[in-house]
Amino acid sequence: MATKTFDIREILKLIPHRWPFVMIDRVTRYEDGGDTLTALKNVTFNEAHFPGHFPAVPTMPGVLILEAMAQACGILAVMRSGVRPESGLILYFAGIDSARFKRPVVPGDQLVLDVALDKHKRDVWKFKARATVDGELACEAEMMCVLRPPVA
Repeated sequence: MATKTFDIREILKLIPHRWPFVMIDRVTRYEDGGDTLTALKNVTFNEAHFPGHFPAVPTMPGVLILEAMAQACGILAVMRSGVRPESGLILYFAGIDSARFKRPVVPGDQLVLDVALDKHKRDVWKFKARATVDGELACEAEMMCVLRPPVA
């Protein structure tokens, strides 16, 4: 199998998210037909949440770490299914289990997002996801996504 990488231009073709909510900067590893994917999120001080979370100690909100992990899962599901945003279907974040936060994520950190497909049945996708910084676990969770038409 050939290992692929994707830059931001390719990522924007795969997921419907746009600024300020794109949480993936690069996919560094995906093998055609594979069940795993590694992506990067560069954490920078100029992100909109840092002035309020927390002014004296800028810390990336846990829900945004989870969103970055979910977007990496979404890219893996899109690569596996072949469904693209222009198809009229969206992969919605549908559930989370066993989420644990192990260290704060701060400006200057690079989140390495490792996601693995656990189960796929019809339109439901389940993943195991981990976010690390310099090899240290920041967050882990089991995530579920579902492929649906957009809510009108």
